[in-house]
Amino acid sequence: MTALDLSSPVAVVGTGTMGQGIAQVALVAGHPVRLYDAAPGLARKAADTIGSRLDRLVEKERLTADERDAARARLTPVDDLAGLAGCSLVVEAVVERLDVKQELFRALEDVVADDCLLATNTSSLSVTAIGGALRVPGRFVGLHFFNPAPLLPLVEVVSGFATDADAATRAYETARAWGKTPVSCADTPGFIVNRVARPFYAEAFAVYEMQGADPATVDAVLRESGGFRMGAFELTDLIGQDVNESVTHSVWQAFFQDVRFRPSLAQRRLVESGRLGRKTGRGWYDHREGAERPEPHTAGPAEPPAYVVAEGGLGPAAELLDLIREAGIEVREAEEDEGSRLVLPSGGQLVLADGQLSAEFGDVVHFDLALDYRKATRIAVSHAAHTSAGTVAQAVGLFQALGKKVSVIGDVPGMIVARTVARIIDLAVDAVAQGVATEEDVDTAMRLGVNYPLGPFEWSRRLGRGWARALLDEMHEVDPCGRYAPSLALHRYACATDQREDTP
Repeated sequence: MTALDLSSPVAVVGTGTMGQGIAQVALVAGHPVRLYDAAPGLARKAADTIGSRLDRLVEKERLTADERDAARARLTPVDDLAGLAGCSLVVEAVVERLDVKQELFRALEDVVADDCLLATNTSSLSVTAIGGALRVPGRFVGLHFFNPAPLLPLVEVVSGFATDADAATRAYETARAWGKTPVSCADTPGFIVNRVARPFYAEAFAVYEMQGADPATVDAVLRESGGFRMGAFELTDLIGQDVNESVTHSVWQAFFQDVRFRPSLAQRRLVESGRLGRKTGRGWYDHREGAERPEPHTAGPAEPPAYVVAEGGLGPAAELLDLIREAGIEVREAEEDEGSRLVLPSGGQLVLADGQLSAEFGDVVHFDLALDYRKATRIAVSHAAHTSAGTVAQAVGLFQALGKKVSVIGDVPGMIVARTVARIIDLAVDAVAQGVATEEDVDTAMRLGVNYPLGPFEWSRRLGRGWARALLDEMHEVDPCGRYAPSLALHRYACATDQREDTP
């Protein structure tokens, strides 16, 4: 099954931001496009807005004037559903209510031919449930574009329980012909992106709720150490706290209140107070004119240690040994290669975040995971109340000598980046094991849909397939609420590697 022919008319129902964006994508690709909205006059207004956007594309030299004029000529607002007769694809982008969408598609079936592909842009409702109301449910599919649709490349092509394989393939190939990067996905709560991305927000909020760090510090560590484009607090302020919480709550409910997807009480209070982010002027941050942005916690200058003793290779943080040597600090190799840590002149230990608390040990400082320790500009460290001041100072001074800003946070198991990445990997592995998508499609979705620096499986290959399971095992022992218990799929994923390595 191939993509729709460019001569085939495409209809978009719902002319809000997403509807207009999807219509523009289809229009620029070369299709005749018909716009419909139940509210009188909105379809014509949306057509004018799209025309203005095409003008801007000409100004930016992304379209020629002739291409713009041809596109405008292909765009037709219609006053009723009957005007969509003869379309080969109808994409719905109306309010996120199951009854409204079901009623719309039942009405559309009385207008379009049985071979017309019907698609929903829903981000939170079940594609199966929407399509279940149809007379011909096999031609129904999810086409989940990301906002803004003309700019973001990802489209999740979602197959409901009754979706025919040919319909899904036709939708996939059409999205690709439109210049998008489609990924195939089974109908699961949150699809790929909104399912796998939940820990990015949840773990940041959890660190805040346990008073491990303030929002500005968490965001700075996620950006400057984890390599994420934005931190969780600033991103949800941009998205809208109400919107982000609604998606989280929807996924949590759809998974029968699975503790792994539990919403944040702190975010709930923010929504209840009307502090929804940029759109209301206040959220986690104050966005009002003249408001000062809070600075992340950054430790004052400290003297670096004269030397460190390396016990083990530091695993994912092995690159630090070269950086320490380049900074002129002596690296002594331990006689016994046990564990994976740095011993400081104070006698204290510097250990990569492993899911344990510093409080469980005598004189230990943990440091967080980084995407790239050479390029990272900030490193978080944590310690217990009883950790010696000398050990803390030497740990801070060591990273400062490597050119890093240092944020000292509370004694939080898994710290910030490490716990976030481990949980993202777990949900991704679990999704693949349940047939939601392939590893490649999950990685593509997370890189393109939410701008992650690496896909979950790319992270896992870099860190070692057993890394996430080991960290979450430790976190589950410290906090046995079930949220951090590694999934069965993650256990199998890690054990498969172990068995291959043990095979002679």
